[in-house]
This record gives sequence, C-alpha cells and structure tokens, in this order.
Amino acid sequence: MDAAFGDALVRLLPKLRRYALSLSRRSDQADDLVQITIERAITHHSSHDPTQRLEPWLFRILRNAFIDMTRRQRSQGITIDVVDNPDILSVDSAAGIEARLMLTATQAAIARLPVEQADILSLVCIEGLSYAEAAEVLGVPRGTVMSRLCRARLALAEALGIN
Repeated sequence: MDAAFGDALVRLLPKLRRYALSLSRRSDQADDLVQITIERAITHHSSHDPTQRLEPWLFRILRNAFIDMTRRQRSQGITIDVVDNPDILSVDSAAGIEARLMLTATQAAIARLPVEQADILSLVCIEGLSYAEAAEVLGVPRGTVMSRLCRARLALAEALGIN
C-alpha cells in the first residue's frame, strides 16, 4: 500500500463514518463498519482501479459490510447489552447457575479437543461462519470442515455426557 492511498483513506474517514451512521443509525455499529471497511480496503487495495475515484469503491465496501453485519445479526437473534440492562446480571436463579456450570464444562471440554476440531467449532458454531467460509479460512476442503465438525460435536457431546 502506498502513502497516497493511506492518506486518501484518512481523508475519507469522516465521510465513511457519516455513511455508516446513516445505514446503521448506531454510533458503535458505525465505528465497526468503518473499521471493517478500512481493513478490507487495505487488504484489497490492489483491486482498486487508480483511475477511478476511491469514494464509491469504499462506500460499496462499507455497504457490503453493513449487509453482512445485518444478515449475521438476523441469524444470531436478539442480543441484549448488559450495559443497557444491568439488572439482568443480578438474577442468580438455579437456571442461571446451571447455565454457568454448563458453560464452564463446555469450555473445558472444547479446550481438551484437538486443535483442528476446536478451530472448526469456534469458526462455525461460535463465529457463525458457513462451511465454505471456514474452509477458506483454514485452507481445507469443505468436506474436511464438515467431517471435523461432526467429530468435534460428537466428542463434545460425549465429554459433556449428552450423547
């Protein structure tokens, strides 16, 4: 990446933030979108045609990041921010205690899995990547992702006694 490209990115940060705010209507999400946009722009700067304006290219990246974020949020369901709702932390019911114990046991069981299986579980089940995306991240065929994930899920279920 050359210095002129970096300078242009810095100059366009206010415009990118304004556009991100207009899409997301939340400052925290707008900041995330701008960060994602800059990361993608730096990563793929060689795909930008220097004879074309930089703004439309960056806005397209930002809009695609917003679409990706929106889709991911829809599939995750409703999230509740504990900062906005501090009273939800004070509930110490039996179900809450049981959930924390199960989470601790699950984390320990995942830590005992082979690295390949733990990585697949993390990418697919926690991060929400598709099989194809996880395969691309790990540099393995999609079928390998599917078989490792199956073995990881079976091993996790056995370790937790929920076969």
